[in-house]
Amino acid sequence: MEFKIDTKEKILIVQPQITTLDANLSARFTKEVSELPDLEGRNLILDMALVEKADHAGLEAILTVYHQLYNGGMSCALTGLNSTLTNEIKAADETVYNLAPTMLEAIDLVMMEDYERELMQDEE
Repeated sequence: MEFKIDTKEKILIVQPQITTLDANLSARFTKEVSELPDLEGRNLILDMALVEKADHAGLEAILTVYHQLYNGGMSCALTGLNSTLTNEIKAADETVYNLAPTMLEAIDLVMMEDYERELMQDEE
């Protein structure tokens, strides 16, 4: 699977170069995003601007990557989602809060969470 990747100091921005995320691609999507070498120690922004539709397995793949980041102590935001995908993700998992309409807002979301984690560590 092909991705456009932009590496920042604390953020990895990944844009899948596909229009449909379905059962045929979902396992590969999860594996390849999770194993990106530059992801280690960075927050993730999934820019889904090119993805027009996803089936149930595709939605599960997006949610799996999202929750893997949080389980690993990092943040994840989704941006570029069309209204259909936004509604489907909200319906599939109401704990997904970082849905940003623009890249700038996605960056702000993950950086705010990163700062919060740093403050919490300083207080301990």
